Amino acid sequence: MRKLFFLFLLISSAKLLAQDGYKTPPKEIIDLVLVKPTPNVSVDDKAEWMLFTQSNSYPSIEELARPELRIAGLRINPNNFAPSRQTFINDLWFKNLSSNKEFKISGLPSPLMAGSISWSPNDKKVAFTHTTSSKVDLYVIDVLTQKATKVNKQPLNTITGGYQWIDDNTLVYRTIVKPLTAAPPRSAVPTGPTTQENYGKASPRPTFQDMIKTPYDERLFEFYCTTQLVKNSSGLETKIGQPSIYLTFSISPDKKFMMVRTIKKPFSYLVPANGFPSTVAITDMNGKLIKVLADLPSSETAPSGNDNVQNIARSFDWRDDEAATVIWCMPLDSGLIKTKVDYHDAVYALSAPFNGQPKELFRTEMRYRGVTWGNKNVALLIEGLSGKQFSRINRFNPSTGQVEKLVERNTTDNYANPGFAITEKNQFGRDVIKLIDNGNKLLMNNPVGASPKGDLPFLATFDLTTKKLDIIWRSPEGYFESVVRVLDPEKLELLTRKENEKEVPNYWIKNLKLKIADRQITTFTNPYPQMAGVTKQKIKYKREDGVDLTGDLYLPKGYDPKKDGKLPVIMWAYPAEFNSAADAAQVRGSEHKFTYVGYGSPICYVTQGYAVLNNTEMPIVAIDKEKKPNDNFVDQLRMNAEAAINKLDEMGVGDRNRVAVGGHSYGAFMTANLLAHTKLFKAGIARSGAYNRTLTPFGFQNEDRTYWQSPNIYNDMSPFMHADKIKTPILLVHGELDNNTGTYPIQSERMFNAIKGHGGTVKYVVLPYESHGYAAKENILHLLYEQYAWVEKYVKNADKNAPGGEKPKAF
Repeated sequence: MRKLFFLFLLISSAKLLAQDGYKTPPKEIIDLVLVKPTPNVSVDDKAEWMLFTQSNSYPSIEELARPELRIAGLRINPNNFAPSRQTFINDLWFKNLSSNKEFKISGLPSPLMAGSISWSPNDKKVAFTHTTSSKVDLYVIDVLTQKATKVNKQPLNTITGGYQWIDDNTLVYRTIVKPLTAAPPRSAVPTGPTTQENYGKASPRPTFQDMIKTPYDERLFEFYCTTQLVKNSSGLETKIGQPSIYLTFSISPDKKFMMVRTIKKPFSYLVPANGFPSTVAITDMNGKLIKVLADLPSSETAPSGNDNVQNIARSFDWRDDEAATVIWCMPLDSGLIKTKVDYHDAVYALSAPFNGQPKELFRTEMRYRGVTWGNKNVALLIEGLSGKQFSRINRFNPSTGQVEKLVERNTTDNYANPGFAITEKNQFGRDVIKLIDNGNKLLMNNPVGASPKGDLPFLATFDLTTKKLDIIWRSPEGYFESVVRVLDPEKLELLTRKENEKEVPNYWIKNLKLKIADRQITTFTNPYPQMAGVTKQKIKYKREDGVDLTGDLYLPKGYDPKKDGKLPVIMWAYPAEFNSAADAAQVRGSEHKFTYVGYGSPICYVTQGYAVLNNTEMPIVAIDKEKKPNDNFVDQLRMNAEAAINKLDEMGVGDRNRVAVGGHSYGAFMTANLLAHTKLFKAGIARSGAYNRTLTPFGFQNEDRTYWQSPNIYNDMSPFMHADKIKTPILLVHGELDNNTGTYPIQSERMFNAIKGHGGTVKYVVLPYESHGYAAKENILHLLYEQYAWVEKYVKNADKNAPGGEKPKAF
């Protein structure tokens, strides 16, 4: 009898394991999501050669389960001195754009695991890293012979960064210092407790993931991140300086100096590696120290709040228009933006031989954001305030020091975005502003081109005197065509990427002055023939306070609302904050973009008889200047969702009584809030969200008030605090190893327990080894199955007797 009992337990356990194993969604969904991706392309500056790069779709769970160190905000493969969780390129080939012939590349390692692809300064060669299970190598392809050659002798260490070209025959990269056998062993017995201390210094830092937790982690970080800089000239390796933890290195335009940032102790247990104490210094190309620019403290004491910064030097960079001049920024308000001063930042410069006093270049009324350099008379200076969602482009004259305002706008006012200035290579091989019309105008490229008609990318000129933008070319309506590169600014020869809802993106060469026929240079085909007949439409509607909204509506192939009735709906969204209602009402996106079907969006469910409203707009708007967007977050979510449901109902395509809502990350947070505070939905899908905002007490998303400053905001916005109200079925999904700030897996774990504790309908799925975004094929297919099963049970087959709840006919 006892044996029979144990046999029963074994059989029951086996059944449970079988039930909990990986499952897959319907075949139509699998075929869409696992399709081979369209290759990516890059083109040399002269538009003579195009490089194609092809990646496989998803790694296996076995690959994801390989050993991994998670320390100092880094995820490290301990077997090859490289970042773990990389997406590799598995094939490379060239196309000559004159002959239109394609060329295979000889000498490629097999199987190819390429990354960090970069053209050489004169476009004669292409470099890439090749990462195996035990090491990282560097290969260089000769473009004319289409032959790849391994150039390094010492294995590379790419944990903190990659390589840089100096010229067509010379590269600089980091190599390993000690073999893996020298890695510090883990003691089986602790030598003592782990202790952290603070004595009176405030440290209002976000909740970063994967931090150093023990002295052993410190030793691992030092071992794996200590590297040797090496210069490789035509295959000959020469060491540069001494081994160190090089966070960054950059080479001066004249190739005579390097700016290096090296990490020093003590290592922080609170912030990632890029916030550790560090030294910024100038060396020569042999590693000899020329000048220490700054000793930077840990970022632990950086103030919280939008636009607040540490009271230290930041934004170190080289001037692209001079041989060897380094610049950096210093706050003039002690780092606190609310300090009442005329100027908040100052930018300084120091030129070789770096033994004089720094020169102040200019001051900014807002926070300094960067400079695009041109010539001795023109540079574009960017400043802005993220808290006020405001940005300004100035003209800076390096000769006179004069700063002149050119364009200012709300960062959320996409209609007013002029785009970015087209650049060209200067005598140092650096990208600088291309000036036309005797230096009086810029060429501006806006690859989005937001407009009331949807996104229509454009190319324009900008007059530096009149400050007027003149569009000289715009994407034709009915298409989404953007300028990838201006090949010849004088002839206005362009490389463009053209697509619409039915035509897959392809690359074209067009000439605006000669007005000859456009030449198609790629012939990619539609990877989703099974989506033919699915309709896509950008719908427009208003919420009750008058704010205009949009969403991308997908309807099944062959669907006729008059014959087939209203469909069950899956609504997918991600909230966005706006200080301006007018900006929130702008049209975003284009209905004429080709739809790529990834696992992250719900579009694949249109094949299963659902109406899918993707990119459902969820603006959260500041109702007046004295208020912030989140002051009435929940009510605005309700208005947004209600307006979308009303629109689908009025169109006769969506059954208002059978609607699911879902989202990822902040979209999951939105989903849980909608289920807690409304009765609009039959089900919810919440992936990798944060539900208890007291666990992110120093701010979240664009909210810069702390919990102690605004406890009501944190409590009211936290669906965890209202878990007793969530009776609508909710599917919670989380990656087991989520690395995103704030979205610890415990957020979903505790949310599940809270809803379960109050008798709600809830399922919690943990995807093994996954991060904030998901990668493994098995996990992704299981996710798609879980989502499909959830909406089938709780949405499509919801109460048939509810008003308007008739079951749609099969397609």
